[in-house]
Amino acid sequence: MPLRFPQLAALALALLAIAAALWQLSLTRRDVIVSPIQVGTIPATIFRPADAALGPVIVIAHGFAGSQQLMQPFATTFARNGYTAITFDFAGHGRNPSPLAGSITRAEGATQTLVREVAAVAELAHALGDGRLAVLGHSMASDIVVRFAQADPSVAATIAVSMFSPVVTAESPANLLIIVGDWEGMLKQEALRAVSLASAKAEPPVPEAKPGVTYGDFGRGVVRRAAFSPGVEHVGVLYSQASMREAQAWLDGSFGIVRSELPYLDARGLWILLLLAGCVLLAYPLSKLLPAVTATPIGAALPWRRLWLPLLLPTLATPLILRVAPTHFLPVLVGDYLAAHFAAYGLITALCLIWTGRGRSSPSTARTSWSALALGASLAIAFGFLAIVWPLNAFVTSFVPGPARVALVGAMLVGTLLFFLSDEWLTRGGGADGRSAARGAYLAAKIAFLLSLAIAVALDFERLFFLVIIIPVIVLFFIVYGLFSSWAYRRTGHPFVGGIANAAAFAWAIGVTFPLLAG
Repeated sequence: MPLRFPQLAALALALLAIAAALWQLSLTRRDVIVSPIQVGTIPATIFRPADAALGPVIVIAHGFAGSQQLMQPFATTFARNGYTAITFDFAGHGRNPSPLAGSITRAEGATQTLVREVAAVAELAHALGDGRLAVLGHSMASDIVVRFAQADPSVAATIAVSMFSPVVTAESPANLLIIVGDWEGMLKQEALRAVSLASAKAEPPVPEAKPGVTYGDFGRGVVRRAAFSPGVEHVGVLYSQASMREAQAWLDGSFGIVRSELPYLDARGLWILLLLAGCVLLAYPLSKLLPAVTATPIGAALPWRRLWLPLLLPTLATPLILRVAPTHFLPVLVGDYLAAHFAAYGLITALCLIWTGRGRSSPSTARTSWSALALGASLAIAFGFLAIVWPLNAFVTSFVPGPARVALVGAMLVGTLLFFLSDEWLTRGGGADGRSAARGAYLAAKIAFLLSLAIAVALDFERLFFLVIIIPVIVLFFIVYGLFSSWAYRRTGHPFVGGIANAAAFAWAIGVTFPLLAG
């Protein structure tokens, strides 16, 4: 099908955005020597300034379900300003082949495993620089670096991003900067509490700590500061230039470095968004090249008065059923539950479609070309890998699985296929009577699924509270892949093209990012 002017314009704009973003992202490593290295089984990366003598080294640790790629903005900022930085993958995360050993809910379990890994990387760090050391950790790793700094007197500065750590005291760590996104309400209060512990002992005592104020003096006892990065949340705080500025200034103050000019601050966040936006926009003109699967678009085409059952029943029934059903079947933190939730929700939705009489095969006037369906789904999956997996893996987080994760992706696919095939059929137009699906059905279905996850977390918070962290990512995926499947449906006329591609994308994302657990 030849592209018309709107598609050609979108194609040109998408390619321009992608090219500009890639060029700017390539500049972030200018004057930086990047060297991959292994610390035992721990994959690590050293960021060195190209023309500087040995100086302090900063060990940078990622958070839950993250990887060392996620911490690159801090690493390049520090390296461009004369420091050596080391990022690495914790056990069970990224490309670290070792699963995470120990209980994830007890300090004497997985926490100690993670502290030992920071110690192993720090031992290498001492050999790379002049002996001076600082640590930075995000989210889960904020507690880990705090514990490490308390145990290792060689740590001159601790930077905790999105910190939650029960072990911070009035005296330890002595040098502590806490950076929190301005949209992280509870963590902002935790940051001020940690600073208040020290400020209450100041002379004269400070009754209430304020953000953006440094309490104490570098090199003279305890020094604390809480900084709130404007307009960002739990992940955006890692890309905020305000975060980079605070961290860089804290290191300079800790090590007595005075600069004659403003420091370099990594600004890749906006360029990553532009790259991803270009890739998403690229799907619009390329969708016109997909094969037509049916002559007449098909789908459940339910009006609002008949949507309440397939929307409401899975939302309520899925978390209740899985509360008592066994869901521990994969060595991956809460990923097995999420796969089971997708599967149960999709199965109940399919049963509701059959009950309403809209789950039957398509009418003879809209016969399906199964070869065209297979080709269309394959092309959609291939585009997702090119447009989403590659840029995320290169610039955001580890998104290519190691051998241990391949089987996990396959297991996840069983659950995601049940959900997305049912969901796409439910929310798309067509049908024997030629009516279209209710306007807003796709959005309502996704809100219902998120609500069911929220109910599940409320019923088993101790096990499933990690899902709260990733719900914003699920929302983003629903938006992006909702556009993909909508464009695919308009061209192919069959809900399963987008459904299969979306199922593969979600299975891949869960299988490659959720932490692997030992045993």
